[in-house]
Amino acid sequence: MSKKLFRSRAPLRIGLAGGGTDVSPYTDLYGGAVLNATISLYAHASLELLDEPIVILSAADRGEEIRLPATAELPMEEPLLLLRGVYNRIVRDFVGRPLPLRLTTSVDVPPGSGLGTSSTLVVALIGSFVEALSLPLGEYEIARLAYEIERIDLRQAGGRQDQYAATFGGVNFMEFYAEERVIVNPLRIKPEYLYELEHDLLLYYTATSRFSSAIIESQQEKVRTGAKDSIEATHRLKEEAFRMKEALLKGQINQIGEILDAGFQYKRKLAEGISTPLIDEIYEAARKAGATGGKISGAGGGGFMVFYCPGTARYAVEAALKAFGGRSFPYHFVKHGLTTWTAKL
Repeated sequence: MSKKLFRSRAPLRIGLAGGGTDVSPYTDLYGGAVLNATISLYAHASLELLDEPIVILSAADRGEEIRLPATAELPMEEPLLLLRGVYNRIVRDFVGRPLPLRLTTSVDVPPGSGLGTSSTLVVALIGSFVEALSLPLGEYEIARLAYEIERIDLRQAGGRQDQYAATFGGVNFMEFYAEERVIVNPLRIKPEYLYELEHDLLLYYTATSRFSSAIIESQQEKVRTGAKDSIEATHRLKEEAFRMKEALLKGQINQIGEILDAGFQYKRKLAEGISTPLIDEIYEAARKAGATGGKISGAGGGGFMVFYCPGTARYAVEAALKAFGGRSFPYHFVKHGLTTWTAKL
């Protein structure tokens, strides 16, 4: 008798402008705007329904696996907290009974990398359940559910852009408002503009990771307490998202480096730990080698950086950054977001 594997994958994203404006309480008070683009690096999930009363959770890329009795609610603790959280929410909202299964995940980049890995993994996990159980969830509903699992159920600090980027895919200008209103605006950018951006935008892994929650919690506290410098910097970051949208739509790709640099300087003011001496050193080395701007990806503190390298400058920048022990990651922009399918074995 053949068995079925219910599979899904969701793309990671590069945040181009506005990152940090999608975090409460800023969004609730002022509204946020983010521009991001999904890339050909993914979070993967495979789900197999079992006959025996057991739940097997496995993160294949991290060499972690646990076996638990199949219950309606798994203990909420490490390891594999994200997998437990998604299982519990799906069972509670849609199944109503224990669900014996084997759930296996992997991500194409290290954790804590700043490309939205945790949120993208949650979206991929939800996708595998959607495929297995034929759940009637649209894109906005999946993204919202992923947000609730991470931010409410698991109480992990963070923003909103990653769940929507992973679900929708493509290049999107996202607007965030009070009362959890989110609007995803897909941008119709000419292919030649995207090809040029893809060529000129270098994705560099610093070989360090970080816990984004602590940085984001500091950012949230500054807004709550009315820290003027931090709030004003966040306003400027939101303006950069509008500048980036106009530059991409009009094909003014040569302005991307300047916009990234301005955004990085504003982002440093949001909270302590966003930049580090190593990040500053890497950034200056890239600029000296020909990059016109760049930024730390995600909350900051480590992980990936992106650099805009006009003309053929990317080759000199790659050579200069080898001294820091990291490496560049090849990628392509992708249009598709969460994708699910069934494999018969």
